[in-house]
Parts: sequence; C-alpha cells; structure tokens
Amino acid sequence: MTAPALSVVIPAYNNGRTLVETITSVLDQNVDGLEVIVADHASSDDTLGVMRRFADDERVHLLETPAGGGAGRNWNRVTEAATGEFLKLVCGDDVLRPGALARQLEILRSTGASLTACRRDVVDANGRILKAGWGLRGLGERMPGHQAVRRSVRAGSNLFGEPASVMMRRDRLAQSGGWFDRFPYLIDQATYSRVLLSGDFAPDREVGATFRMSVTQWSVALVREQSDQARGFHAWLLAEHPEVVSATDVRIGDVRSTAMARARRLSYRLLERRMR
Repeated sequence: MTAPALSVVIPAYNNGRTLVETITSVLDQNVDGLEVIVADHASSDDTLGVMRRFADDERVHLLETPAGGGAGRNWNRVTEAATGEFLKLVCGDDVLRPGALARQLEILRSTGASLTACRRDVVDANGRILKAGWGLRGLGERMPGHQAVRRSVRAGSNLFGEPASVMMRRDRLAQSGGWFDRFPYLIDQATYSRVLLSGDFAPDREVGATFRMSVTQWSVALVREQSDQARGFHAWLLAEHPEVVSATDVRIGDVRSTAMARARRLSYRLLERRMR
C-alpha cells in the first residue's frame, strides 16, 4: 500500500459545534494521497459523536486521547499516528480554504523548504471575518529558517500563524522532538522554530485558512502568563541556540511580546462587546 503524501491531523476538544465544518473543509480539498487523523481529548460535549460521522471515509482515522497532558498530549498523539511525508495540524474549530493543501504541498516540494505558512482570515464564533488576509508580516519571501525564527522573536509574536496556516515536513518535526509544549501558550511558535532550524521557510502568500476567536480565550491573568512564557521561550532559544538569536533580539522581543499580548486582549474585549 502506498504511503500517503499528506497527513492532516485534527486534535479535537469540545469542538462538537464546529468539527463538521473543520473536517469537511479538509476532505473537500483536491489532493491525492491524503490521510486525516482526528483525536478526541476526553471532550465533555458531543465531539466524539461528531467524529464518528466520518468513520466510513477510508481517508479518516479516529482516535481517542485520555484526559490530561494539555494540548501537547493530543497534538503529539495525532501527529505520532501520521504517516505522510508532509503534515498539517488543524484545530477542531478552524477551517481550510479551497486549494490550500495542494498549493502548500507544491511549495514544499518545489522549494525543498522545511515549513510554509499562509495568510489567514480571523473570524468570530459565527464565522464572520474580523481581519482578512492576516499574517506573514516580515516573512513574505523565502529565507533560511533561522532568519525567520529570529524575525519572529524580535517581533514578539508568532509571525507564522496558528497551525491551520502551516504545513511542514513530518520527518523534520519528528527529528526536532515533536510538538514542544514546555511553553504551552507558544506550543505552535516554539515547535515551528525548532523545525526551521533544519531548513528554509517558504511563504504561501494566499489566504488558506481561518482562525476562530473566542471571547473566553483572554483575561488579564492570561496576558501576564503568555508574556511570561514568551520571555521563557526567548531565554531558552538564546541559551540553546545563541547562533540564531542574540541578547539584543531577546530584549526587543520581550518588550514587544508584552505589548502584543495587551493588544490581543483589547481585541478580545472589542469582540466580546460586538457579540453581546
């Protein structure tokens, strides 16, 4: 049996309301050699039942992840089950735009890059677009991976975007140690950074995904915690890879990460008012 070219992995948790749209947006993509792995992380809603609606599709594999371990446990669970040459993780409330998978596969195959990322539309809980074509600030051209990592650190922000925006080579992810959840709020950026230490970044300049904002995601305490974790990640990167970032890069990134977290909290407050 021929190994799949692409694994799309969907770690689901309490996504019963959105998961049909998420999975359908993946299965409707026109790509050959696709496998889709969905894992429910002990949800308290009907997520598991929704998943089972897709059990008859031979491309779909369903898993259950025991409770505990945070996002990292479920993200690594679905990823370790993947067998494709390339991998994309899509959270259970995000959506892929038509053509995204084929386009990103072609980018990685033609450039040999380790990772690509696209722009995305930021939407509210009802799918209304709040910000169109968001992302890739300062990453609009192909570049060595370490350069892309440094730019993201100095920006104090995840310039690559949420997982649905990103596709990478699965072997590079495995070689880097899988999803890196030492800093849970930066699990995506920290993981991308480790993958990019082994190869180039190549941008996908099109809008290929949506990211859904929820009014329950942000608080004053969370702003502080995310800022602290960003500083921790920057310090870790400097200690482990001083050839990639400098102390000056880290100082700039620390200041900007706090400002970015506050700006995101303001965005969520405005969203909450809009949805009342």
